[in-house]
Amino acid sequence: MEEFVLSTLKFDFYGELLTVRQRQVYQNVVLDDYSVSEVAEELGVSRQCVFDMIKRCNKALDQYENKLHLVHRFLEIRKQVKEIEKIASEYDDKKIIHIAKKILEEL
Repeated sequence: MEEFVLSTLKFDFYGELLTVRQRQVYQNVVLDDYSVSEVAEELGVSRQCVFDMIKRCNKALDQYENKLHLVHRFLEIRKQVKEIEKIASEYDDKKIIHIAKKILEEL
């Protein structure tokens, strides 16, 4: 899976466990694609400070995933529901297809 997508999922699942400042920096640099210089200037800190914070955030998000496996479980469930949807479409079972699509939307 693409690293950016995986980082986004980890942030979606565990971002609230970061401090407000960590979330702000991570959101700006990683997700919103601001430059490190822009964020450093906005916060009044060095570029190195921003780099270090991103590194700490990635480490924390990885540790949460290694312990809780929520992203892994999410991806597995999504994969299995897509497989159910595929099999149901082979049998033209509209009710199962509808349920599978509804589950995928809610994930």
